[in-house]
Amino acid sequence: MRTYNVAIVGPLGVVGEKVRSILIERNFPINKIKFLGTFKNRDKPIYFNDEVILTEVAEEGAFTQIDIAFFCVNSQVSKYLAPIAVKEGAIVIDNSSAWRMEEDVPLIIPEVNPQDLQYHKGIISNPNCSTTQMLVPLKPLHDIYKIKRIVVSTYQSVSGTGKNAIEELYNQALDFCLDKPISNSVYPYQILFNTLPHIDDFLDNGYTKEEMKMVNETRKILDKNIQVTATTVRIPVFNGHSESVNIQTEKPIYLDEVKKILKKAKGVKLIDETKSNLYPMPIFSEGKDDVFVGRIRKDFSIENGLNLWIVSDNLRKGAALNSVQIAEILMDRNLL
Repeated sequence: MRTYNVAIVGPLGVVGEKVRSILIERNFPINKIKFLGTFKNRDKPIYFNDEVILTEVAEEGAFTQIDIAFFCVNSQVSKYLAPIAVKEGAIVIDNSSAWRMEEDVPLIIPEVNPQDLQYHKGIISNPNCSTTQMLVPLKPLHDIYKIKRIVVSTYQSVSGTGKNAIEELYNQALDFCLDKPISNSVYPYQILFNTLPHIDDFLDNGYTKEEMKMVNETRKILDKNIQVTATTVRIPVFNGHSESVNIQTEKPIYLDEVKKILKKAKGVKLIDETKSNLYPMPIFSEGKDDVFVGRIRKDFSIENGLNLWIVSDNLRKGAALNSVQIAEILMDRNLL
């Protein structure tokens, strides 16, 4: 079996850490791996497959002889470094929003549109975590019933913001238990015992960037004709995003058939036994690869309407796992 030279840009963040662990879990065929970060973080030891590897600086010249570079950094860094990596011979799989809506950059969910990988020109984009978990179960339904409208409200964990947000929620909980004043710096208000209908910046149209990501990415990945509206909310959960999704289809929907379709769908785990109080929750999705779906019921207020509750580990399927799965498809289809 051929092995590959791999780089992780941003190996110390929550997504970079998860990419590292998933590469090991899935026995990814690695010849050599480099961990690339800031000048400030160079020479930090990282344990990987019983080896200690020191971080290097992500800069020009760092990507020579690299086959695959997993980018786990912000958009600004990706915009600067990704073209350099491609010029030096690497294929970039990027987790930021920098390249998602570029016309010549494939935006990929392996269970949804793997065929688009054949058009890559060196950069492949990973969708927003909330878009990914929503479209994995909606794709097989779209194939049968033709979805024409999606209304989604998300309940997103703090890990989607990063390590600093995880620490802030933990510290707020600790301060509450110790009867200390609760402070906040990551979010505009405390997140403990609260919900924030505010993820990313607000735009002139009244939506946030996060909400418009779900709109635009869904159209690019699934169907440009689907109408989408989104409300994204941050909640005091450490890990795991949840979504209330309402769809309207062109063809009539039959619940028994919907459940059979989802049971067979790749990457989907159906948990929908309301009599036993079994339904998807973040505590079920933690550390799991599948997208969990439940609370499936007809929407009686519209023709051909359906409600679903969708939950996933946002750091795995929403980011790191999806990136590694993209790389696996590139290998399988000789697209490297």
